[in-house]
Amino acid sequence: MDTDRIVKRIIDGYRIRREDRSITEHLKECSLEDILTGADTLRAEYKGEFIDLCSIIPGKSGNCGEDCKFCAQSAHNHTQCDIHELLDFETIYKEASSNEKQGVHRFAIVNSGRCPTDADFDALIKIYEKLSVKTNISLCASLGLLTQEQFDRLYSAGVRRYHNNIETSRSYFKKICTTHSFDDKIENIKRAKKAGLEVCSGGIIGMGEGMDDRIEMAFDLQELSIRSIPINALIPIKGTPLEKLKQLSEEEILRTVAIFRFINPEADIRLAAGRSLLENDGERAFAGGANATITGDMLTTSGSTIKSDIEMLGRMGRDVVSK
Repeated sequence: MDTDRIVKRIIDGYRIRREDRSITEHLKECSLEDILTGADTLRAEYKGEFIDLCSIIPGKSGNCGEDCKFCAQSAHNHTQCDIHELLDFETIYKEASSNEKQGVHRFAIVNSGRCPTDADFDALIKIYEKLSVKTNISLCASLGLLTQEQFDRLYSAGVRRYHNNIETSRSYFKKICTTHSFDDKIENIKRAKKAGLEVCSGGIIGMGEGMDDRIEMAFDLQELSIRSIPINALIPIKGTPLEKLKQLSEEEILRTVAIFRFINPEADIRLAAGRSLLENDGERAFAGGANATITGDMLTTSGSTIKSDIEMLGRMGRDVVSK
């Protein structure tokens, strides 16, 4: 098996499938430089030099009733996370406007909880309606499990992308969460698509799963035709059931990012939480398959800023301005 030959087959139109075990085994075992070089070739072929930048704001934080073992905001865990009710429009608009002026392309309100209360959802619709008038930034939402009617209302309010991570593979999901199922996630994604929304969905690596679980997740996303895939690397949080897990090495994170590019060549492979585990905020990952990131002054990016990200990507010759 030869990495260059796999790259050529993909560019010629072949797509790696679950049954291609010889290919996935090669990607797990080949040299890191080989897989990063191949992934970067695929990134250049399918996504060009443009880097898609998105930012988020925690609309409502903490006291979540779901029992996700990685999450600081779960009421089942015992962390020191910030707890607040839904932010007002002016606070959210100020952040969205500032991020837009700095060059961010997308902006999402992220709420804790299984789903918003009716009152919160009505308030969110009004916020999105105002944002769609007062800004030109692409609007995204991450609000949990919604009904078809709620997705339709989001679209009418100007939202164009919905974020709903599947978190991990179907096989590993029950070890991470029991208050909702993997299929709940899948059905939610299907409802969002039915409303006309693009879907951003990925997961978290480093929760005790192996590389085979990550590859399974990559195929789950491929089969859902997901075109924006955020990859989070777990930074264990004190007070969660995963607090004692060892952090992933840079090499393992980089190989995972590259494998996701091989399996999902047309997708935006988006660096998310855990970039602080990578040297220079993930510069090698951007040279090894990644073409998008979450940015901003927030926990998710842990140390990087919009300005520093744009400067670093500019030095790499990437385009962060025009699509």
